[in-house]
Amino acid sequence: MTLKISLMQYFISWSLFIFATCSSPLISAFAPVSRRNYNSKNIISPARERLTRTHESSNNNNNNNNNASSKTSILHKDTLRQKESFLNNDFDDLNCEESIDLPFHATHDSVNEIISRAQDLLFDLHKCSLTNDSSSDMLPEENSGIEKVYTNSYVDLGKVDTVGFDYDYTLVTYTKELLDLIYDMALQRLVKDKSYPLEMLDAGMKFDPKFSIRGLAVDRETGWICHLSYTHKVAVAWEGRKKVSRQRLINEYRGKRSLKPSERKKRLKPLNDLFSMAECCLIADSVQFFKDRDIPFCARNAVDDILGAIGATHISGDFHRMVAKHPEKYFEPKPYLATVLNNLKSSGKRLIFVSNSPYWYVNSGMTFFFGENWQDIWDAVIVSAGKPNFYTDDKRPFREVSRSTERVKFKTINKIEPNEIYTEGCLRELVKCLDWSSEPYQAISEDDDVQSQVTGGSSLASPNVLYIGDSLFADLVDAKREYGWTTAAVAPEVGWEIELVEKKEYLRAQRTIDLLLHTLRRVQSELGNGMRSDDDYELLNNLEEMVSYWRGKQNKLLGNPFGSVFRAQYQPSLFSHSLRRYCDLYMSDVSSLRHYSPQHRFYPDDFRLLSHETSEIGKDEECWDLKNTI
Repeated sequence: MTLKISLMQYFISWSLFIFATCSSPLISAFAPVSRRNYNSKNIISPARERLTRTHESSNNNNNNNNNASSKTSILHKDTLRQKESFLNNDFDDLNCEESIDLPFHATHDSVNEIISRAQDLLFDLHKCSLTNDSSSDMLPEENSGIEKVYTNSYVDLGKVDTVGFDYDYTLVTYTKELLDLIYDMALQRLVKDKSYPLEMLDAGMKFDPKFSIRGLAVDRETGWICHLSYTHKVAVAWEGRKKVSRQRLINEYRGKRSLKPSERKKRLKPLNDLFSMAECCLIADSVQFFKDRDIPFCARNAVDDILGAIGATHISGDFHRMVAKHPEKYFEPKPYLATVLNNLKSSGKRLIFVSNSPYWYVNSGMTFFFGENWQDIWDAVIVSAGKPNFYTDDKRPFREVSRSTERVKFKTINKIEPNEIYTEGCLRELVKCLDWSSEPYQAISEDDDVQSQVTGGSSLASPNVLYIGDSLFADLVDAKREYGWTTAAVAPEVGWEIELVEKKEYLRAQRTIDLLLHTLRRVQSELGNGMRSDDDYELLNNLEEMVSYWRGKQNKLLGNPFGSVFRAQYQPSLFSHSLRRYCDLYMSDVSSLRHYSPQHRFYPDDFRLLSHETSEIGKDEECWDLKNTI
């Protein structure tokens, strides 16, 4: 509560600052602010030292500049005194000299008035967050954003008559031990099947959850692990466990750090699903192993070998058997999953199960969570579906799987029956084989009638089908593009990052960035539309470096070298862009649906995308990291 009150006081002060700086005339908004008196030692900030040196130099050359310097020195006397008292309060956990000491202009008084007020607010922000109880992180309220279903477009669940689910990382989620297992099995295959150095098994190579994230791509030509922005530019790349320099990125990707679409398809292999995090880590570790030992290697061959080893591990069923044997070790608890499915079923919606995993594996997991009769709640169960080809193939027939022997039958399938298991097939065949003539009661609109005419009356080829999965391109993209389904993504990263941004340290960094960016905008407005002087450039560059510093602190808080899954060096990532483009809804876990009525209507926060539509104080980001931005 104390922290929230202090932050509210900061927001009020900040709002007054913004209102004042947007007023006209600008200078009148900056009357000196009375401050409390603190006991302090004599301390001069680096900004003050730079200012004094510049003023002394100006005094030797120009009397007018000397007068301006004296005026500026008097103006900042109050600000410097506050900084002294702040720094002497034993706040050892913050490097104030490096992080909140604002630079001043050498001669421009009205610009320095803006910075002086910003400096006061910055001290207030950090002082209030440091003097509060150290345990006062902002705790999420019950049913907070962590368990919220987010929406990119308007969705009326009341019109949804069919809900489909993927299995892996959707209905069930896995512990870290599964990625450890996949990594270890693939490494064994590299050594035994591809004759990779035996020493790799004794080099301590293990899956590192703090290195890889979802939504990356591997460059087959270089072996680099790349994080792409929404414009397909390489925001950051790692070669092994070492970050690729900006100059190497520019040289490799022709200045703008991007490839032509034709090159991109040949060189970049997306690592989009949660299973691919093991691929990412094994590629980086193998490259680093070769580089540390000066072993010559072809990056393309190494990447292909590793991707092949991971693929063979999946196809062989080795890790599936381990999971089936020890479900309590590899599955995360799902206490609310049954509630979600029962709520949807009891509301009259049909449930379909479509997974790429084989029946024996799915049966083991679903039996673990629901018991032997888990099929009873589903109107259709399809395994080994082969998504995304399941959506695009037009003549692949279904085959039935025996529930008792788990063997595939050979009879022709013309109708999908409840309580039976089907494999392979395609969506066009599913439309033909499902006899769902009795529709759940709902109001039929004119648009619905038109949709029925277009799709031949099938409820499966319409927005009335909601499909939920974790893999954007295997589960959701073609379902949206080919059939116009309503799509929902399961993205556990949403929950992880929400927990982080509610922490005091992350919030403090974000508010600092907001204040610095607003200061930069106001400074440029005050400098006008003329040519910039060297002093102008120095001030702007120094402020931008501070923005980069605090953004770097935010990335470190995320705990991995690539930063947020949803941001690529402070621009929307390709993953984030795809999530917005192809997914109507997204959530951290399927269990989040239990908080919503089966007839709930989701309204997006904002359809607007362009800067002039979304500009809010402290929200729009026009200042970028000069060294690392795309």
